[in-house]
Formats: sequence, structure tokens, C-alpha cells
Amino acid sequence: MEYHTIKPYYNKDSKVLILGSFPSRKSREEGFYYAHPQNRFWKILSHIYNEEITDKKAFLKKHHLALFDVCASCEIIGSSDASIKEVAPNDISKILKESKITHIILNGKTATNLYNKFMKNIPIKVISLPSTSPANAAFSLEALISEYKIIKNFTD
Repeated sequence: MEYHTIKPYYNKDSKVLILGSFPSRKSREEGFYYAHPQNRFWKILSHIYNEEITDKKAFLKKHHLALFDVCASCEIIGSSDASIKEVAPNDISKILKESKITHIILNGKTATNLYNKFMKNIPIKVISLPSTSPANAAFSLEALISEYKIIKNFTD
């Protein structure tokens, strides 16, 4: 069993909560989200906001973005979403109470399926987007940027 050890990143002005499934092994090692160098998450945000990201937390704060994951703990092999089972969900109620979240973005099918299983009664607009993981070869960087640019509508 693996446990989520990365604190949610948000502040009182956060407007969009981006939920993944569970941090990759590299993210768990580094202690922050989307740390695997081949995950396209940070490249996508950099393109959307037309800004180089030198300080991830400052960038998130500036653009009113919050990050967390659906799973608090699970059985997982390496970083494979396909291997996730025995899930205990995270409680996102504190984030929602202490911020201005108006939209939840789900990063990938696994996050979407787990959200729908454990959190579907949350009265906030939810948008499911393709995974930014390098394992999602079906989507090019350009295609992901096209999908994720919707985030900007809720943060500007």
C-alpha cells in the first residue's frame, strides 16, 4: 500500500482544482506534483499562459490553480494508473472551504473514474481532460494544449 504524502497545493484565491489520480514515483520522491520529466503537465501550463515556469508554486498561485489527487492511498505498481486498486480517497472538503474553487479539472481517465466513484456528489463543475502522462501516447503535446486551454477561462 502506498500513501499520498504530498500536501494539496492551494490558497484562499485558488479558483481551479486540478486532480490527478495518485502521484508518480518521481513526484513522491520529489514531494511535488508532476515531477516526472516526461509528464507534459508543466509544459502544457507554460504554453497556455505563455509563460516560462521557473517557480511552480508561484506560478500556480499567480494563476489561481490548486493541485491534489483523488487517492489518499492505494495499491500501485510503480507509477502505473492501470495498476491502481484498493483506493481510499482524499478528502477535498477543506480545499473547497478555504478557497474560491469554481471548477475541478480531472487529469486523465483514472482520475475521472475514481472521482466519479468517490466524489461525484460535490456540487462544483467538473471537466475531465486527457492525461498529461507520457503513457498517454494517443495525445500529442499540441492536442493536450488544445484540450487544457479551457482552464484559462476560469482563472483569468
